[in-house]
Amino acid sequence: MKTAAKKIAGLVGLAVLSFGFLALSCKVHSGSANVAFAESVDPVSVKIPEDSLNMTLALQNTFRAISSQVLPAVVQVDVTEVTKVKTYNPFKDMDMPFFFGNPFGEDDEEREYTQSGLGTGVIVRQIGNKAYVLTNNHVAGKATTIKIRLSDDREFDGTLVGKDERVDIALVSFEVKDGEKLTVAKLGDSSEVQQGDIVLALGSPLGLTSSITQGIISATGRDGSQIGSISDFIQTDAAINQGNSGGPLVNIYGEIIGINTWIMSQSGGNQGLGFSIPINNIKNSIDQFIEKGKVVYGWLGVSLVEVEDSFKKDLGVEGMNGAFASEIFLNSPAIKGGIRAGDFIVALNGHEIKNVNQLVREVGSLPVGTKAKFTLYRGKEKLDVEVTIEERKEDVSGDNTKLWPGFIASPLNDEIKKSLKIEDEDVKGVVVAQVQEKSPASALRIQNNDVITAVNDVKVTSLAEFYAELAKAKSEVWFDIYSDGHTISTGRYKINK
Repeated sequence: MKTAAKKIAGLVGLAVLSFGFLALSCKVHSGSANVAFAESVDPVSVKIPEDSLNMTLALQNTFRAISSQVLPAVVQVDVTEVTKVKTYNPFKDMDMPFFFGNPFGEDDEEREYTQSGLGTGVIVRQIGNKAYVLTNNHVAGKATTIKIRLSDDREFDGTLVGKDERVDIALVSFEVKDGEKLTVAKLGDSSEVQQGDIVLALGSPLGLTSSITQGIISATGRDGSQIGSISDFIQTDAAINQGNSGGPLVNIYGEIIGINTWIMSQSGGNQGLGFSIPINNIKNSIDQFIEKGKVVYGWLGVSLVEVEDSFKKDLGVEGMNGAFASEIFLNSPAIKGGIRAGDFIVALNGHEIKNVNQLVREVGSLPVGTKAKFTLYRGKEKLDVEVTIEERKEDVSGDNTKLWPGFIASPLNDEIKKSLKIEDEDVKGVVVAQVQEKSPASALRIQNNDVITAVNDVKVTSLAEFYAELAKAKSEVWFDIYSDGHTISTGRYKINK
């Protein structure tokens, strides 16, 4: 192989040398009859139909207008982040000669590391001499210092107003001279975005300030990314690269319809797969950042999961779209309003819920104190319940001791029976999965892969029956669990709803 490669390299080298020789030796005088120079003959004109040219010029003028009107509102966000890392000296307990020194510093010493980065932002509000820039949380959320560079190269010190990791947004402010008016971007309506719409992405890719690229909307409602916990993205093929994060995605009216946040790439550069946060998911957050310094989310108090068709069939909701409430927080708004673990939520305030992400977003955007109507199925029974939304607080929403029942029940089908080595055909029930630490299930010593055959001494043969009996329990609950040919009962858990 190496010999072949050398031969090919030699041939390429010869070709290059030959070309160089010919290029240098084939000089032609301008008077030669067989040679025509471009500047000596009439140029060939490309005949473009006037209607087509007018349409192209109109589109070009649209892009020019958007660039001139929106780019002044787009800024570069330069950040530095100082992190402290505690070093560990592996030789601290050893009696080492003094002349070796200590390459690890003092015992358990903290060292500071400074990291620089850049992204993009867009001016979305000006109140007096204070301007507000919307960007990504992963751009400015952890910054120690922030510099805002305008399109005219002026630079200002920025201050973090608020950040939100769930949606990956942050708001930064800076001050200008009294009476100075800046260009403020106009926010559009991302609910009107459709596949095929023409869009422009503006920002500072790789530090190239005030860049603009053009493409179309490839898709809407995309999920994915390890950034944030709420997935709902606009996909575009407009070129987006590192440094574009936090910059606006703009429609042909010059309106912001999204904030660019991540790309899918095997090379780290643009491959036509860019993703933006829909602006409708952010609008209310801007006001909350300014007024409260944070985003206040509505809280329902349920743990929601997506379920497969086989799961839906066992629940009795085959063919329906919605969100499955696998677990519920005791003493939560949901349980106070009548929602129970195992309910399948199909509508909120009269409009259809298609999936978990949609319900999470819509509940989160409901103002605290709002009375919301949820339409749900409990088995095959359709119910409407009214719930008063409360404020989401991390110490409450993250408290597994209140998460009931503390696991997800799954159908016990033949395939799972085989994997669990259950040969008894008479064994029916549900399989335990994802037991939560410190939850009621954990307190009852329930483990993953346990098979629950009865609730409060009532036999259950499907998910619908299991959750129906669970919902009936008033003050205490216990389970029968099948294991290795034996059935045992758990202790009794006293429910404090």
